[in-house]
Amino acid sequence: MEIEEIGSFPPLPLLSLNHISLLCRSLKTSIRFYEEILGFIMIKRPASFGFDGAWLFNYGVGIHLLKNSLIGASDFLRESRPLNPKDNHISFQCTDIGLVKRRLKEMGIEHAKSTVEDSGIKVDQVFFHDPDGYMIEICNCENLPVLPLSSSTSFKDVAKTIACQNVGGVPCGLLVESMMMESLSMEMLNISF
Repeated sequence: MEIEEIGSFPPLPLLSLNHISLLCRSLKTSIRFYEEILGFIMIKRPASFGFDGAWLFNYGVGIHLLKNSLIGASDFLRESRPLNPKDNHISFQCTDIGLVKRRLKEMGIEHAKSTVEDSGIKVDQVFFHDPDGYMIEICNCENLPVLPLSSSTSFKDVAKTIACQNVGGVPCGLLVESMMMESLSMEMLNISF
């Protein structure tokens, strides 16, 4: 099917991001990193899998670690890979970016810092690698409003109703996101079965 033909179909009926899967050299090392550094907890994994792995969960998303003994030092997963904010990464919002920076420094974890500014709104970002070289970003991205560029009427209506300022200590981006999700939920309830 050509990309032009895809536009004639409605999007897939997705609910949310469930998990990401990451190949790792050492399950023990990777589990420890995701538990102790990022606060994930191990959860039950189906026993029927015929390969080593671990499932972790927190913040509404799962991380599935897959043991891959074929990964060697010469493969693309290397701890020495340069920290490049423009590279593939997963990102987590945090409650205190200053504390994140201090703790990474205390733990001796090499990291890069960046600040993005848009219309006077600043977002601080911190980038570092997991034990297998996958890049992690920690940010205060909730400062940026979530404003869809879609032609969806409901999203446009939601975006128009919010003056982008923190309200009652809640960042603007979170307010927009909450209102968009509420609008989407109401639309889903109106779908006839």
